[in-house]
Amino acid sequence: MSQREDLVLIGNRSAARMAADVARELDIPLTEMTTRGFADGELYHAFPRDIAGCDLVIIATTEDDSAHQELIDLIAGARYWNALSVNVVIPYLGYSTMERARPDSGEIPKGITRTRQIFRARPDYVAFLDLHSESVMHAHTGEVRTRHLWTERVAAEKIRQLELDNIVLVSPDYGFSKRVARLAGLLGCPHTAANKDRYDIDQTIVGQLSGAVRGRNAIICDDMIRTGGSMLQTVDRCYEAGAQHVMAMATHLVLAGNARERFIDKGIDCIIGADTYPGRVSDDLLRVYSVAPVIAAELKQYFRLH
Repeated sequence: MSQREDLVLIGNRSAARMAADVARELDIPLTEMTTRGFADGELYHAFPRDIAGCDLVIIATTEDDSAHQELIDLIAGARYWNALSVNVVIPYLGYSTMERARPDSGEIPKGITRTRQIFRARPDYVAFLDLHSESVMHAHTGEVRTRHLWTERVAAEKIRQLELDNIVLVSPDYGFSKRVARLAGLLGCPHTAANKDRYDIDQTIVGQLSGAVRGRNAIICDDMIRTGGSMLQTVDRCYEAGAQHVMAMATHLVLAGNARERFIDKGIDCIIGADTYPGRVSDDLLRVYSVAPVIAAELKQYFRLH
């Protein structure tokens, strides 16, 4: 690809590895921010080169408060130093499951309010990967171009590499079944959905599952594994319905607390997922695929790179 000296790619600290992978896919250099911490916990940032008149791309995850604030600082700093455009790709958006508040609850829908903070820093373009809900994309007044990038194709390729046979994809609930259907279409395999009801912030009940899993290798698919509660219930429903073997799959492998151990205790020996959440790499349990090609393809099209 022809080099563009006016295209600058950086990452926040959490997404440093992802930013490097995207830079390699684009065949452009990664610009590493000058960063250091002070004794009182404050963080110093400086652009190591002049970005005035440049198209700046920021790859950033916002999995915690520090990463979220760092992204806002980077966008604001780019505006301060007169970048021509500020373009953000967020592989993993923190608080993305809190996109609405229940009536009279007093809850803060942080999926919306946090995303609105990002938009108010005035980026020109923001892309998200496999959002829990697209509602967060609309937390602005039309001045920001947004994109929702899907990762089904690289996920399907990862499943093919595992050389699994007689598979069926399972959605833990009907709300996610359309995404599972798209993935099943790429793989040419059947799919089905369980019946899930949520009765508290982090509590769900997964009801019965159809007999479509009988005698098959079931892969339970979701957008995220946080604590794994509903997915682990779906594991039980799969075996009750006659599944031969059960695996798990999710784009965002948060795996909070002892989630990993809970899956192992349930007999799950394979969790397929993306590298969108910081620190997730393949090991004896995880089979991790890269979303850098998805991001790079989008940036090539957006900036008309050849």
